Amino acid sequence: MDATFIDDPREYAPFTRWRAQTGGDALAESSLRVSGMTCATCALTVEAALNALPGVRESSVSSVSGLARVRWDPSLSRPSQWLTAISRAGYSAVPDTAAAAREQRRAEARLMLWRLFVAAFCSMQIMMLATPSYVSAPGEMAPDLARLLAIASWLLCLPVLLFSAAPFFLGAWAGLRQSRISMDLPVALGVATAFVASTGAAFDPGGPFGSAVYFDSLTMFLSFLLASRLLEMKARHRAAAQLEDSLLRLPEAVQRVRADGSLDSVSVHALQPGDRVRVALGQAFAADGVLLTGPTRADEALLTGESRPVAKQAGDEVVAGSVNLGVPVEMRVERVGADTRYEAIAALMRDALSQRPDLSRAADRWAGPFLFAVLLLAAAAALIWTWIDPARSVYVFVSVLIVTCPCALSLAVPSALLSSASRLAREGVLLRRLDALERLARVDRLLVDKTGTVTQTGQAAVTLRTVGVQSESAERLRTIAAALANWSRHPTALALADSTQSLPWRSLREVPGSGMEGVDDQGRVWRLGSAAWVAAADEVADGQTFLSCDGQVQARFDFEEQLREDSVLALQELRGLGLQISLLSGDSEARTLALSTRLGLNSPRGGLSPEDKLAAVREAQAQGHLVAMVGDGVNDAPVLAQADLSVAMGEGAAIARSHADVVLLGNSLRGVATARVLARRAMRVIRQNLAWAALYNAACIPLALAGLLPPLAAGLGMAASSLFVVLNSLRLAR
Repeated sequence: MDATFIDDPREYAPFTRWRAQTGGDALAESSLRVSGMTCATCALTVEAALNALPGVRESSVSSVSGLARVRWDPSLSRPSQWLTAISRAGYSAVPDTAAAAREQRRAEARLMLWRLFVAAFCSMQIMMLATPSYVSAPGEMAPDLARLLAIASWLLCLPVLLFSAAPFFLGAWAGLRQSRISMDLPVALGVATAFVASTGAAFDPGGPFGSAVYFDSLTMFLSFLLASRLLEMKARHRAAAQLEDSLLRLPEAVQRVRADGSLDSVSVHALQPGDRVRVALGQAFAADGVLLTGPTRADEALLTGESRPVAKQAGDEVVAGSVNLGVPVEMRVERVGADTRYEAIAALMRDALSQRPDLSRAADRWAGPFLFAVLLLAAAAALIWTWIDPARSVYVFVSVLIVTCPCALSLAVPSALLSSASRLAREGVLLRRLDALERLARVDRLLVDKTGTVTQTGQAAVTLRTVGVQSESAERLRTIAAALANWSRHPTALALADSTQSLPWRSLREVPGSGMEGVDDQGRVWRLGSAAWVAAADEVADGQTFLSCDGQVQARFDFEEQLREDSVLALQELRGLGLQISLLSGDSEARTLALSTRLGLNSPRGGLSPEDKLAAVREAQAQGHLVAMVGDGVNDAPVLAQADLSVAMGEGAAIARSHADVVLLGNSLRGVATARVLARRAMRVIRQNLAWAALYNAACIPLALAGLLPPLAAGLGMAASSLFVVLNSLRLAR
């Protein structure tokens, strides 16, 4: 790719986000798709190549998903430098955009299929040439004929070695250049050794290599291994394609309505807040906004996990990526590009897919020493067999190298976690960190914040009551309250908010756990929030929010919260899954107890400040519990950060989502139950994968050392072992 092209900020913008740093500086974070990786060591090699570049602050590469995430300083680094560095490391990369990634996958699959075809075709021909030596009695075949057949097999083996086996040699060399032992090294050594020994036997049957040739076993082994890797690649590509099908739903062009009512076809990237857009039947909404005409229905499966279309009326919010299923409508654009909920979900999913979880890192740490031990073991076995039976030393060396290659060990964890993450995403549960699955399977205590989690966000019944001496009319007070509430994502504020109301505030600030404060154009200080904060002197009841002007209370808003439809059922399911559940709330203890009784919960705690909630989490942890916390507000961020597992509602505050391990796109606690069930299944599958890898090696290594396992059987066993792990993990995605 032309460096001047990819280095243009307009070109790398689609696959780049910006991260604010302390001190005011901003770092860019870009996503790439890397091809050619076959194991965890490949990912480490790519990471090392990226991290060595000036301006690259951090990189994370996943060999399973093929995704790389690069955090970089635009003043010191350029995207073209990364592509060059990855190419020099022996791999190729393209920006994580749909067209390039799809073409890359097609090219990668096509090349792998050709490698398999060449290996399988030549293997069949070599097996045909080897058959006479297998069926003839000793001394029945003339030596010159046997030599001719062996040389013919050598010629047919050359394209297999030079073309089909190239990925293993290139991968082994790339690892060695980075001073690492990759999974490809034992395979490359075994193939090279078998080929050299067989070549010597074919051209000089009486020489030091003897007369036994392994061209048939060598090519058959490579065929099995390539077939296994092709299936693994197809599984990775299918997961990537499913992700793209979900995320890449925005139209390339939209019909923007001009002031005179005429239509203008523009790129989706040209949209601005305030634009009116016409959305055809079956077309995806290109931005977040408000429906101007209706009614219609929207498919929001990507955003909420809800498979049924959602009814939409004029005035309802619509989100980018959802599909219009009713009638052609018009919308007003409010958020575009990276500000949309769609892009936030896409970014979170890319982050999750590019991570290497702790479980995977632990397996990788074991794989390195294991590979080194394998090389020593194979060398020792070959040395011992030179004393026992020199003709079989190469045979044993190759078998040991091949049968002990820890591909299954390396794939055991990431393949299961990636399959689980893919399945949960379709259910409306987004894993921001793949490590969360392991903790989700082990947590025994669940603390649930009340507002916005078990209650409906922005759907409480609100009653306005004036208090004291008013400086404004009741209707004006409601307008002021709505204008302040528009700037907050707190569930109480959402119930008061009205996007049609706005005021020219001189300044605004939100105090977590207290409320919103704004200074109007007359210099008056308005506060909307709790009684103590707005200086309300009278006794107050639960479910009330106050509005004050310069410290004088003007109005009181009474709220009657509504439970989410499935809150009771979801909490029952979670208790059935072995979780102790407690409700936490800033409301009074009496109100919290009443709501907890409706939910069927014990030990509720009310009247809590954000600091009290944080103390409650720490108290449970001090008692030895592994604690999960569910919240959705700005004031929940410290609590979510403290919990062992944090869960945030998808419609909650952005800061809460940024501190969460799991985001519930469907805003239903049943997502936690779904994730808990799948997390336990994932841990069982990981244990099965690791147990299989251990048992396979425990059974086959002694056979290889004893000379009872031919290279062909060793190759078949290794390929079957890796394939078993991948297929076992793919069950989680169904």
